Amino acid sequence: MTVIDLNADLGESFGVYTYGADAEMMPLITSANIACGGHGGDPAVMRTSVALADAHDVAVGAHVGLPDRLGFGRREIPTTAQEAYDLCLYQVGALDGFLRAQGTAMQHLKLHGSLYMMANRDRDLAEAVCTAVTALDPALLIYVLPGSALHTTAVETGLTPVIEIFADRPYRNGVVQMYDRTAELIGGPDQVVTRTLSQLAAISETTGTDVHLTVCVHSDTPGAPALLAAVRSALTAEGHTFRSPTEPASATTRKPILTAALGGE
Repeated sequence: MTVIDLNADLGESFGVYTYGADAEMMPLITSANIACGGHGGDPAVMRTSVALADAHDVAVGAHVGLPDRLGFGRREIPTTAQEAYDLCLYQVGALDGFLRAQGTAMQHLKLHGSLYMMANRDRDLAEAVCTAVTALDPALLIYVLPGSALHTTAVETGLTPVIEIFADRPYRNGVVQMYDRTAELIGGPDQVVTRTLSQLAAISETTGTDVHLTVCVHSDTPGAPALLAAVRSALTAEGHTFRSPTEPASATTRKPILTAALGGE
């Protein structure tokens, strides 16, 4: 049996633009990555997202992305280590203000989109991000791809990594394909469940079970709430339990699977 964090990228709407199934996802997850105004999000959305997470006992992390609203942070932009450091401090600081006002604390940092993929493969960017996290609060967790430069650097820096599996992204030869995807490659509930169980097994073989694990479903994936509910149901059947990495063990599996997310059955 493994304790798993169920995670989603949320709070990416801004202005008059609504993005993602946040309200439907929040009751099903144990942690949320909330956009901090770079690739998405704005002050009002950060405030309401933090309040919604607090209402559902969901741990909050800063979802730090490139300052590229037009490309939703998914276009790769040349970024220096200093710029990556500054982006982390700036965006974490913005979200932290709303968390403090809500009377809660930040749990983690997770990079978004291209910045995430760049730092997972580029040692200099990984070191800059880890230096920023250490300067902000060395108790902050950092979400990483297994075996990546960011994973290795986090361990060497003394930070606590959370190894991430993407339920709604295809994998090729064990490597997640964040952008090279179609609806067919993402698949429906059966494919998403099979992918998740396969990646969990692969990680257990290489790292053991004494690690923090998170399974992410993006809130903007079509049918995301139903996909996440299917993953949660399958993991429950396998004997897994759910809580955020910093949540006390006594709080395991508080949230029921909502039938509304399964299509109202």
